[in-house]
Amino acid sequence: MLSRVIGQDRAVGVLAQALAHGRVAHTYLFHGPAGSGPRAAALAFAQALLCERRGRPGGPEADACGTCLACTKAARLIHPDLHVYLPFPKVSKAADKDERPGDYAERLAALAAEPYAPVDYRQRGALGDDGPSKKQVEHRRRPTNDFLRRDMTFVPVEGRHVVGVLTDADAMREGAANSLLKLLEEPGPDVVLVLTAERVENVLPTILSRCQRVRFDPLPPEAIEAALVARAGVPAGQAGVVARMADGSYTRALEVWGSASVQEQRALALDFVRKAYTGRADVVAPVVQQAASGGREAIKGWLDLVALWVRDLVLARAAGADARLVNVDQAEAVHRFVAALPAADLDAMAAVVAQATDAIEANGNATLVLTTLAFALRDAMHGRSTGLLVTPLDAA
Repeated sequence: MLSRVIGQDRAVGVLAQALAHGRVAHTYLFHGPAGSGPRAAALAFAQALLCERRGRPGGPEADACGTCLACTKAARLIHPDLHVYLPFPKVSKAADKDERPGDYAERLAALAAEPYAPVDYRQRGALGDDGPSKKQVEHRRRPTNDFLRRDMTFVPVEGRHVVGVLTDADAMREGAANSLLKLLEEPGPDVVLVLTAERVENVLPTILSRCQRVRFDPLPPEAIEAALVARAGVPAGQAGVVARMADGSYTRALEVWGSASVQEQRALALDFVRKAYTGRADVVAPVVQQAASGGREAIKGWLDLVALWVRDLVLARAAGADARLVNVDQAEAVHRFVAALPAADLDAMAAVVAQATDAIEANGNATLVLTTLAFALRDAMHGRSTGLLVTPLDAA
């Protein structure tokens, strides 16, 4: 139901108006930061489109009723007129095979249970793992033809529409995008297709031109905190910390809460900043070795935690006791750091952490990048930073 979408009143209002006035477009693009609601809203919108009672006497006008048979089937993602398409890695090396992985249905079931859950292949290589797939995850031409284009030619079996939800439309190969475009050029009269994307610039312009776009904004920490308490059963005292670590994404908040190592990694991030201040290679090396031991995505996630510490320092210096910190349970340590290092160049600290993340993304050697970052942070904390992770050889 649209009422279950977290903190997106403007976007939900647009969809509710379309439902209430019967002005539903053939194709939508719900776009915004991952975990902020595009996927959850797409599934809720699909349920409302298929609801048997919507717009009828005694039923809702602008949302699903949530109780009719069609609604219960749509909520479980087993309605015959609802089709969900996740990008997935190629299972077989054979050129003529591109079937769905064996756990595809299991992931859809998990998605039905919690539409914000981190269950797609870009986030989880295997259900229960913390890391993403090590293979390329994308929409390809053959599955797009075999599943999407085939399904969208059907007439409704039980509902008023045939509804397709294609997530991560910004992860489409050219062949898949062209196949989708052919479908959009001549949509069936009862077909409604909802695409979701994080990066609109990566969606083919000819596809964008055929979509009604609905924007989703990063979620405020207060909305994430309330949802964590109400939906995930997170204790109120811990929900605030998790919400501020989530960077506007309820999916990220669920990842943080579900990861047993997050508190450990957060402590390691603080330890790294403290030991970087010493400028001693023998002190920094053990922390670097521990942080560099994971894969690329794990290291990037850890650097995000370092960036959150730096962000808190910036806020504490600017707003003092009124600062809305991410690491609220470490407020005393943050304010003590700011007071003890008045000459620290916090903007430079933030800049070099961002550059280190870019270097890891570009497959830089993790140990070398993190060691270099430690010394760049040392210089920034002592007020003598260039704001660069690596100073060019020709610098004056």
